[in-house]
Amino acid sequence: MKILDSALLTNLSRQATASRRLRQNFNLHQSLEEPCQRLLIAIEPGSYIRPHRHLKDPKPECLIGLRGRMALVTFGERGDVEGVQGIGSAEEVLGADIPAGVWHTLVCLQSGSVFFETKPGPYRPNAEEDMAPWAPEEGSPEAVSYLQGLTDKVQQGKLPL
Repeated sequence: MKILDSALLTNLSRQATASRRLRQNFNLHQSLEEPCQRLLIAIEPGSYIRPHRHLKDPKPECLIGLRGRMALVTFGERGDVEGVQGIGSAEEVLGADIPAGVWHTLVCLQSGSVFFETKPGPYRPNAEEDMAPWAPEEGSPEAVSYLQGLTDKVQQGKLPL
């Protein structure tokens, strides 16, 4: 049994702050082969999750904000923003269940944010065709400006939250 308390979330956020990717996960499942993948993910502003979908290995994904404030952004096939939903403990909406095949990303809007994620296993890394071809690769110089533009639009209300 694993106890999920405030101390765990605080420690996970500290690790995310120190991480190059500005996020840190804590797996609740014992193996990547388990039929249900469950994890906590601490995320900091500036962490870039390349827009993606789960279509080649079709799986729904459920995100629940435990602490902080994030924006779930969904996209059309050409990269046009179709929806923005604020999620987290600082929002009215705590989470979302994302059907397989929906292009999406999560933008962190508040330091110390943590969410719970679950999806069917076994875990398989996203196939290249499930990574948005219209969005820059993680770690690229273009990713920084892409994320900043998306974050600015969300915070300025140019994308409906």
